[in-house]
Amino acid sequence: MKVGIVGNPRYGDLAAVLSLLMREAPARGLSLFGEPRLDAFWPDPVPHLDAGSVDALLTFGGDGTLLRGARLLDGAAAPILGVNLGRVGFLTTATRETLLPALDAIVSGQYAIESLQALMASITSSDGATIQRRRALNDVVIHKGGLARVVRTHVYIDGVNVGPYSADGIIVSTPTGSTAYSLSAGGPIVVQGVEALVVTPICAHTLAIRPLVVRASSTVTIEPMAEWAADVLVSFDGQTGSTLAAGERVEVRRAEERVRIVRLGEDGWFGRMRRKLHWGDLSGREQPG
Repeated sequence: MKVGIVGNPRYGDLAAVLSLLMREAPARGLSLFGEPRLDAFWPDPVPHLDAGSVDALLTFGGDGTLLRGARLLDGAAAPILGVNLGRVGFLTTATRETLLPALDAIVSGQYAIESLQALMASITSSDGATIQRRRALNDVVIHKGGLARVVRTHVYIDGVNVGPYSADGIIVSTPTGSTAYSLSAGGPIVVQGVEALVVTPICAHTLAIRPLVVRASSTVTIEPMAEWAADVLVSFDGQTGSTLAAGERVEVRRAEERVRIVRLGEDGWFGRMRRKLHWGDLSGREQPG
């Protein structure tokens, strides 16, 4: 089995984890392929990753590392097993301590798959030509560069003008991304299995603008107003970005390909909400007398 490896070099024990992985992989019939940024962390050289040709992808880090791994796959159907080396890791399913049983599960196929909705964002010019296209699993965000400043935009849902938005930015998120930046900006949590897009303003400058939940089949188009188009940026999962020139717009829709996340054990979506996001946590509250 060909397994791609993606990791975050900022985790101090990454080299030790990769060394353990290299020792254990041959007995399980695993061939490892790493991204170039990890070359210095392997005890011996590993071939470079070709994301389109692996049978599975392992990510070592946190949710951000898994998000980056999903974009590297670029729509390929390989399942992603996230190994959490940090704190929360809402998308990850294994830890350093459970790495070896997780590898056994991957080899034997004893795991569940969460098939997650992703986004495809297109930046188009004033004449409708596509300038670039990017994928995201969590969200696409339109905001100002440099100092925090307001941006005014027109927002369209399936070509229908929703109205002008005045805010520090706009987030278009998937249900997966509804527990990330969108949640911090006051957006709703969308339960796993619901197909939708969430449009959340960041610090809206009017009480008349609130988050919207629209059909997953919709196309959300965001166009900065001409006099507010300077220094506008578009970011994808908060990790990569692009500038948006005057007259350009962003069209966000559901990607055709889904992201397949490996899940191990019995802990479901609500269990992860309680355990990792402390949903409904009443500890520390006074008990009734």
